[in-house]
Amino acid sequence: MNESILSAIGHTPLVRLSRVLGDVRFHLFAKLESLNPGGSAKDRPALSIIRHAIQTKAIQPGSVIIESSSGNMGIGLAQACSYYGLRFICVVDLKTTPQNIRLLEAYGAEVDLVAEPDKETGEYLQARINRVQELLRVTKNSFWPNQYSNPYNTLAHVNTMHEIVTALDGGVDYLFCATSTCGTLRGCAEYARQHNLKTRIYAVDAVGSVIFGGEKAKRLIPGHGAAVRPQLYQPGLAEACIHISDLDCVIGCRRLAREESILAGGSSGAVLMAVERMKDKIPPGAKCVLILPDRGERYLDTIYCNEWVKEHFGDVSHLWLFPAHDQTFRPRSRMHKSAAK
Repeated sequence: MNESILSAIGHTPLVRLSRVLGDVRFHLFAKLESLNPGGSAKDRPALSIIRHAIQTKAIQPGSVIIESSSGNMGIGLAQACSYYGLRFICVVDLKTTPQNIRLLEAYGAEVDLVAEPDKETGEYLQARINRVQELLRVTKNSFWPNQYSNPYNTLAHVNTMHEIVTALDGGVDYLFCATSTCGTLRGCAEYARQHNLKTRIYAVDAVGSVIFGGEKAKRLIPGHGAAVRPQLYQPGLAEACIHISDLDCVIGCRRLAREESILAGGSSGAVLMAVERMKDKIPPGAKCVLILPDRGERYLDTIYCNEWVKEHFGDVSHLWLFPAHDQTFRPRSRMHKSAAK
């Protein structure tokens, strides 16, 4: 029996995907981070950072936690702070969805809205960080988790890779991971190095993100990519980076929902489309894992809203509406001894 809601963080299911890419030659699995109690992979670093800060007395009774977030990390921190009785101020911007703001407030977080981008960079992320620094200066006994550079972000995701390897009896040949703070990517890469795994890790970044040297451009999907390279980034974390557009995020999410009945968030669609791009290069029998970071309910007004999709991309529904009984896209599941637990 779990002692508290926080003990339910981690140990998320690894499930087989047998339909969404058709009759591929390799074994495809998805790590469902949406089934963390706060709804995303960010529950892991949120708890890791807060718990370590309490243990080291960086957080004490009466401390005020202040962080910048576009959604998921804020919700993860709000959950942890609520449980530990800590005041939490979450700095968001105009791109943060009304649903995420309501979720933050439901956990008792105070929402501080940045309404203008940073004047020098033109970016909301930098404006949010500037506001965090301002609040830290005027708030006594305050603590900044700093998800962009905190090593306990990375350490939390070492466990993610451990869970994957354990579920697949020690072997994963390909891992596809979305990037924002680079916490998940770096944690998985460090585990692979420490255990001398031959896993080929592919970073999935957004078109318009600068993390892997891309040219900065407007992005529509929150939490996919970044306008500023995070300090957790290191060269060599991935075999390669695959850049995925906003439209492909939408297509991937819609296909996951239609073909696998998985309602996943925006960067999950990106990860799926990255695998589709690589599928002819993955050898027969290989074990390939996608980390799906969050749940789709947070995108009902965007990715899963037909009007929003049509406004931004036109009528593109034909890109995910496979025939319901076309066995090219809906083969029977093939079970084998290493099926995920």
